[in-house]
Amino acid sequence: MVRKLWRQFPQVQKELTQLQPYLLKVITLPNQRIHVKITQLLSAGGKLLRPGFFYLFSEFGDEHDDDRLRAGAASLELLHVATLIHDDVIDRSPLRRGVKTIQTEYGSRNAIYAGDYLFTAYFNEVLKASSDPAVLKLQINSMREILTGELDQMDLNYRFNVSEGEYLNEITGKTAVLFWLSCHQGAAIAGASEAVATLAGQIGLTIGRAYQIMDDILDYDGDEKATRKPVLEDLKSGVYSLPLILALQQSPKVFKPLLKKKQDMTDADVLEVQRLVIENKGVELAKARATEFTEQALDLISSLPDVPVKQDIDRLTRWLLTRNQ
Repeated sequence: MVRKLWRQFPQVQKELTQLQPYLLKVITLPNQRIHVKITQLLSAGGKLLRPGFFYLFSEFGDEHDDDRLRAGAASLELLHVATLIHDDVIDRSPLRRGVKTIQTEYGSRNAIYAGDYLFTAYFNEVLKASSDPAVLKLQINSMREILTGELDQMDLNYRFNVSEGEYLNEITGKTAVLFWLSCHQGAAIAGASEAVATLAGQIGLTIGRAYQIMDDILDYDGDEKATRKPVLEDLKSGVYSLPLILALQQSPKVFKPLLKKKQDMTDADVLEVQRLVIENKGVELAKARATEFTEQALDLISSLPDVPVKQDIDRLTRWLLTRNQ
């Protein structure tokens, strides 16, 4: 099911509605249990932001080959879901998109293999979208940056002195690079000029940073029913995101006794950390950073060629800053 947010972008909604059955068709795992879990995850109503931005930026080109564009959009969602499955193993997440994770039902080994399988499906769709060696090199480099971002996160776990710069480097690899790839490749595969594709990538990178900061804010300030994942599920695993990093800088002494418990933190401890982060302006300060990146993205968007889709990109970017899920 395509999310309601796409109703205000009818052309993209149409493309995404056609993309979902296509995604299910390219998953051909003989292991039925894992096949069912992957198709559940793909059908569970993710926001499809990366394919959505891909299609929006494809409007800046004039080479609209439906099959190539669909394969390009599919590759992005498959890569995204593969990283989510691996994330769930690392973070021991019980739920993803409102359903039990693969690692919860079938163990971490099966989940890792499932994520690896989706990497192969991703590369298969990349080849359908373009056989240009330059495009393949770009995809490989992007995937390397994404995986490096995941490794960087693990190096930062349980550290009380994580800087804002280290956090931004980590989320750039973990999240923003895939937004960069989505926007750049949407423009490039559709035949947009190199200048427009480069600008699209810069916009995507900046949007990706703002998006991840907002995602981390929702862990502290969000509704579990809206986000469809347990609030603050990463905290016990030592993942300290921007709201906590900024609050720690304000009042380190109040947090350290709780955070030193690591995996032994109780639910009451987690709720106390949440309260302290809000009390020490961690959420407020993080929202200011997200606003800064959003404004940078909007500034870059204003430099795009004046075509109708430019206003849609502006509108979607503004929505990301005010979302609650």
